Amino acid sequence: MIKDIILEAKNVSKGFPGVQALDDVKFDLRKGEVHALIGENGAGKSTFIKILTGAHQPDDGQILLSGKKLIDLTPNLAMKYGISAIYQEFNLIPYLTVAENIFFGREITKSVFVDMEKMNKSASEIFKAVSQNSRILIFDEPTAALTNRETENLFKLIKKLKAEGVSIIYISHRLEELQEIADRITVLRDGRYIDTLDIHETDRAGLISLMVGRKLGVNFPRPSAAGGEVLLEVNNLSTEGFLKDINFKLRRGEILGFGGLVGAGRTEVARALFGLDRMESGEVYIRGCKVENKSPAKAIENGIGLIPEDRKDQGVLLNLSVSENIGYTFTKLITDWIFINRKKEKILVDEFRKKLSIKCSSAEQRAANLSGGNQQKVVLAKWLAGDCDVLIFDEPTRGIDVGAKQEIYNLIKEQAEAGKGIILISSEMPELIGMSERIIVMHEGAIEGVLSADEVSQEKILDLASGTN
Repeated sequence: MIKDIILEAKNVSKGFPGVQALDDVKFDLRKGEVHALIGENGAGKSTFIKILTGAHQPDDGQILLSGKKLIDLTPNLAMKYGISAIYQEFNLIPYLTVAENIFFGREITKSVFVDMEKMNKSASEIFKAVSQNSRILIFDEPTAALTNRETENLFKLIKKLKAEGVSIIYISHRLEELQEIADRITVLRDGRYIDTLDIHETDRAGLISLMVGRKLGVNFPRPSAAGGEVLLEVNNLSTEGFLKDINFKLRRGEILGFGGLVGAGRTEVARALFGLDRMESGEVYIRGCKVENKSPAKAIENGIGLIPEDRKDQGVLLNLSVSENIGYTFTKLITDWIFINRKKEKILVDEFRKKLSIKCSSAEQRAANLSGGNQQKVVLAKWLAGDCDVLIFDEPTRGIDVGAKQEIYNLIKEQAEAGKGIILISSEMPELIGMSERIIVMHEGAIEGVLSADEVSQEKILDLASGTN
């Protein structure tokens, strides 16, 4: 064994009903290194991390910390040993303080009142203990929701931790990040170990080939130029305290991109159109008819579908099955009078499972047990089944691997070519530029400019997004 190996996994396997999540996986982590773990959605990364942090027990194999076998590892024991994970889902309540989030549901009280002084002191002690005790930090898609500047600050922090001897496991679908941050890379595919490479031994194309088992170049399949009728027209849309005088048109067959920095107002436009946020003023027309989308139900009735940016909290019902998730929004497709027609339901679900290549043990598998990419496909299946005229895709490939991204790009193109109007909100510049025929750039709740496909560039988008004009 190499002397500086701090953590080692040997022949680790883990199965769930109908799925072999991990099969004979090996991995090692050296002191003071950043070791990236990559693979397509469903490759087994999340299951492997849950085993390292004690959330799951392996069916076979062993985990060694500084050469000592860990037995019956639990989350509490993992933290005691200095193993901590920071996950991509931000399960925080935004209007609560840091201390209130930490102690949510188990508040420290004095008589019948919350003891904020004691909670703040205890929160500080927790932070100090974690920072001093952390030997191994696991970052799961840490930059998925960060701006470029925030990402730079995160990388500075990681390099500082590395210099202090902390070992880091770094999971990301953004392969371009790895050249800057990683020392070594391990690739998983379909739950199996594929290879471990020093960062200088490979490039992006090589990593993609290892991940998917074939050569795969990213292709942005922009549809033929849209020239159809105006499907959606928005005039002077404003919301209380944020969106200001939003105006645009969306034509049949068009992919209209929305760019801007985090917090610029792109998602708020989607929420207002879908009836989630109340419009203070403005008008919305669909196929020339004025509509008032005062609720999501009304927006759906008027032909608008929203694939939200947060698939876990807003896109899928995690405790329901794949079948139930696909069918529940448009029940009229699978019911006779008030009763569900199981034959109709099966035909619908089987059609979209096949069309979107949703990987699941059966249509009855709980959505919570699917990989992130397959959860996103379930969300897409639901809205494609509804045959909406206007589809809003809000960060549709966030946290999705390269292969699944390509499938989603192809689906978006197919929908545009079928005559749908597509609004694409994305923080990934190549995606936004590659897919869109026009790009609306927002800053602080207002439209800063509109760029056509022949004049767009990353520099122009960033210039408008920063509000310098």
